[in-house]
Amino acid sequence: MRLLLPLVIAVALLLNACSVPKLRLPRVYKQTVQQGNVITQEMIDQLRPGMTRSQVAFIMGEPVFRNTFDDERWDYVYTIEIPGVLNQQQRVSLFFVDQELTYFTGDTAPSRYLNTPAGSAVDTAADTATETVIDQSAAAEDSVNQPTDE
Repeated sequence: MRLLLPLVIAVALLLNACSVPKLRLPRVYKQTVQQGNVITQEMIDQLRPGMTRSQVAFIMGEPVFRNTFDDERWDYVYTIEIPGVLNQQQRVSLFFVDQELTYFTGDTAPSRYLNTPAGSAVDTAADTATETVIDQSAAAEDSVNQPTDE
């Protein structure tokens, strides 16, 4: 009998412990971190071959990285980190010849190239970076493929 009373009390305490709500300790606030130039699809769609550096800077902003050894290349990098939720990075590199934009490479392609058939020059798979070449011949090709009102 003497052992039964402590045993009943121990079982009652253990069962009661299962129903106690979990105590939540205050957590450290984790700040969302954004770095670099925001790169949007609208910005990429506005880029055209032959644009000057000042026109590109007006659309994209000043580049985050300027290559010390090659002034003809501007690199734009945008990262956003929401702790425990999202960690995303976008890159775009613009290349100039004679102070004019000739082509760019990066994670985003102009939307006019995103609807191309499979097997074309532009690969839009999510796993690979897209390389888009915009030069005078591509601009001329776009103007030839425009629908006419005949």
